[in-house]
Amino acid sequence: MCNRRMERYDGVWKESVNGGSDVWSSSQFSSSADHLVVMVNGILGSATDWKFAADQLVRTFPDKVIVHRSERNVSKLTLDGVDVMGERLAQEVIEVIQRKPKVRKISFIAHSIGGLVARYAIGRLYRAPRKGDLDDLSSGKEDVDSRSTIAGLEAMNFITVASPHLGSRGNKQVPFLFGVTVFEKAACNVIHWIFRRTGKHLFLTDNDGGKCPLLQRMVDDDGDLYFMSALRAFRRRVVYSNVGYDHIVGWRTSSIRRNCELPKWEDSVSERYPHIVYEEHSKANDSEQSELVSVVDDGSDVLEEKMVAGLSCVSWEKVDVSFHSIKLRFAAHSVIQVKDHFMHSEGADVILHMIDHFLT
Repeated sequence: MCNRRMERYDGVWKESVNGGSDVWSSSQFSSSADHLVVMVNGILGSATDWKFAADQLVRTFPDKVIVHRSERNVSKLTLDGVDVMGERLAQEVIEVIQRKPKVRKISFIAHSIGGLVARYAIGRLYRAPRKGDLDDLSSGKEDVDSRSTIAGLEAMNFITVASPHLGSRGNKQVPFLFGVTVFEKAACNVIHWIFRRTGKHLFLTDNDGGKCPLLQRMVDDDGDLYFMSALRAFRRRVVYSNVGYDHIVGWRTSSIRRNCELPKWEDSVSERYPHIVYEEHSKANDSEQSELVSVVDDGSDVLEEKMVAGLSCVSWEKVDVSFHSIKLRFAAHSVIQVKDHFMHSEGADVILHMIDHFLT
C-alpha cells in the first residue's frame, strides 16, 4: 500500500511516500527534471535534517532536480549497522526510481554516518557496462567507468558532509574523547552498548563470520558489492569536513587524510563562502593500494592506513570548513549541514558552495 501526502509551499512541492520525502519545483519546469538527488541523514537523524539544503537545491535548479530525502533509516534505525542501513537505502532508491521513470541521473548528499550508508548502498546499486559498451571501451572510445551506472542512472555527484570515512577508532577521530588514549580504548569496548551494531562498524570491532571489519572491506569491491567501482562511476566525489569544533567526527576521518596531510589554513578562501577555509582537488593515487605508506607515530594505525590508501585510489574534492568564529561553533557537526535553519544558519554558505559546484 502506498501512503502519499502532498504539500505545496513557496513554489515547492513536497510529497511524503512510504517514509520518504520527495521535493521538486511546482513550476512549469518540473516535468523536465531528470536528476534524482538522494539525501541521507546521520545517526539518530531524520529527513527533516536536510530540509534547508533540499529546498535550496530545488529553487536553484527548478528544471533539473528532484530531491528525495531518505527516511528509511531514521532515529533508532540508524543503530542497526552500516550494512543493514545500506541495504534499506538501496531498496528505497530503487523504489523512488520506479516512481520517477523520467530520471536519468543520480547524485547522493549524505551527512555523518549517512556517508558510509550511501557508500554501501551505491555498492549494491552499481551496474557495470554492458557487453556492447565494453566493446567501445576496449577500442579506446570511452573512459573505463564512463558507462557504469548506479541503478541504471548516470552517476553525477557523490557528496558527504562530516562523514567518518576512516571510522572512529583512531586517535582524535572522536574529538569529544579529547585524544586521551585510555578513553579511546575504552570506547572501543563499550560503544556497542550505546550505538549497537553501528558502533561496532564505526570502531572497526565487527568480525561477522570471521571477516575483516566492514569499513575495511568497503575500500575495495567485495563479492557482489562493488564499493570502489561505484565510487569511480561518479563524475565527482566531494567531502566537506570540519577542521575543528566537531566533537563527533574528526577532521582526519571526514577528509580522508593522514595527520601529515592535514593542511594549514588561515582564513576563508572567498567572501562568498566565509566559513570555507581550504579547498583541495586530490588526484587518484593507484600506487597507494599496492604499497602502503609506512605507518608512523602520527595517531593512525594499520587499518586506518589501509582505508586511506584504498579510498585514495579515486580522486576527491576536499572542502575544509571552520566555524571557529561563531557562537554555536561547538555545534559544528550540525551547523555544517544546516540541520535547523533557525539555529544553524551560519552554515548556509557551505550549502551555497555545494550548490554552486553541483553538476546537473
